[in-house]
Amino acid sequence: MNHLFHMDSPLIQFMTKLSITIYLNILWFLCCIPIFTIGASTTALYYVTLKMAENEDGNILRSFFHSFKENFRQATIIWMLLLGIGIFFGIDGYILYHIRFDNAFWTICTALYIAAMIAYAIVLMYIFPLLAHFDNTIPNMLKNAFFIGIRYLFCTILIAVIYFIVVYVTINIFTPVIIFGEGLCAFLSSCLLSNVFRACEKNPQDDTDSEDSI
Repeated sequence: MNHLFHMDSPLIQFMTKLSITIYLNILWFLCCIPIFTIGASTTALYYVTLKMAENEDGNILRSFFHSFKENFRQATIIWMLLLGIGIFFGIDGYILYHIRFDNAFWTICTALYIAAMIAYAIVLMYIFPLLAHFDNTIPNMLKNAFFIGIRYLFCTILIAVIYFIVVYVTINIFTPVIIFGEGLCAFLSSCLLSNVFRACEKNPQDDTDSEDSI
């Protein structure tokens, strides 16, 4: 039983990584304050958590800001594009909700809207981890984020569940969980994504047009 609490045991290592997610969450939040830096900050967060998932040791602060600086331009362009699309979807959703009609046209429009929102959510879940791990053009990144999310649908669902549970627990059960926040979500997601990215690297012609940048 004592081996469970040994410093090199998987349990202790996992608990150590969970504690690091608190630090990462605070760092991520502070770097997101200007709003337009959210993309670069999220990419940097995933750069660190993907390394943690692969048990690659390193200076967390140095790694975070290395990725922040390295991917700032692409991440900012992608984020501003996705933010604009998100605002557009928000306006469309508001309009659809307030002009409800009992006819086929409204039903079709709503179905298309929901499908588009699902595609948007998939891209949003994968785009910044992909940018943290692969080197590619923005159009290819967006395309790969969608198709990888569809191909590895079970992983996509699990990542969505992780975010849902953390948000639900924070809002409805135990608010202090917010101290883990995005750091915890990114780390747990990275534990899943590291396997997906490894598979993509083995079969690049099937999954991505990317080349590993790490």
